[in-house]
Amino acid sequence: MFYHVKELQYDAKPSQPDPVYAKKLQEILGGQYGEMSVMMQYLFQGWNCRAEGKYRDMILDIATEEIAHVEMIATMIAQLLDGAPVHDQEQGAKDPAVEAVLGGMNPQHAIVNGLGAQPNDSVGYPWTARYTIASGNLLADFRANLNAESQGRLQVCRLYEMTTDPGVRDMLSFLIARDTMHQNQWMAAIEELEQTQGAIVPSTFNQEFEKQEVSYSFMNFSEGEESKTGRWANGPTLDGQANFEYIQNPKAMGQKPQLQPGPKFIHGTPPLDLRIERGSGKMDPAHNNNQPLQ
Repeated sequence: MFYHVKELQYDAKPSQPDPVYAKKLQEILGGQYGEMSVMMQYLFQGWNCRAEGKYRDMILDIATEEIAHVEMIATMIAQLLDGAPVHDQEQGAKDPAVEAVLGGMNPQHAIVNGLGAQPNDSVGYPWTARYTIASGNLLADFRANLNAESQGRLQVCRLYEMTTDPGVRDMLSFLIARDTMHQNQWMAAIEELEQTQGAIVPSTFNQEFEKQEVSYSFMNFSEGEESKTGRWANGPTLDGQANFEYIQNPKAMGQKPQLQPGPKFIHGTPPLDLRIERGSGKMDPAHNNNQPLQ
């Protein structure tokens, strides 16, 4: 159960309206790595978690905080849209430069949302649950969470550089700091799980059933040998089970594919060494593929 507190987690007060920047800010609200994505990802990871205790509590702690971040950004977008589009349109009629800037505004902010935020990214693509990961394996999920926080922090830092508004920067600096904590949080949880479950996901699968002769081979499929010096190609493996093997110019290990002709009702292209007898639909395997069809 959730309770709503009327105050925001942190201030979301722009110094002045900026409908163009409001459009940019939509990315960290409804984009692939926006706050809506991590909010829903963490909520479903927590609700689905079958390991009661500290991990479930921790996931839902951060999930609940992400709801607050969605509220902060939505509030900021709404305030950046104050006075738009009427005032800017009037100015645009007098000043071509202002009119050009106005062209960068998302018209749906006014037409559809009544000068409010929307659950879309910065180009208007709707948020989708396909952005989220909740697999039931905590180590796999926490690694996905670390990626989400890394990409999210990167985008917020870029947006910080795209504005000089002190109020907007103040809110973004708070979000950047929380992303710093969240990255450290997921790294700590990953480290703890790896110590008890191992580094490879899933740890419960019997490794005897995998093709172990290639389990730790780095295969160079590129021109040159620069990748040979990487940690992934030399020394002990990170799971502690073997040593990395480097293979230059790896050879094909499989068969040459030979598929059977499709059934007649598919109407596919017959093999080159077969011909179709006109009118019968029957194939003549004796026909030489260099001779024209009759």
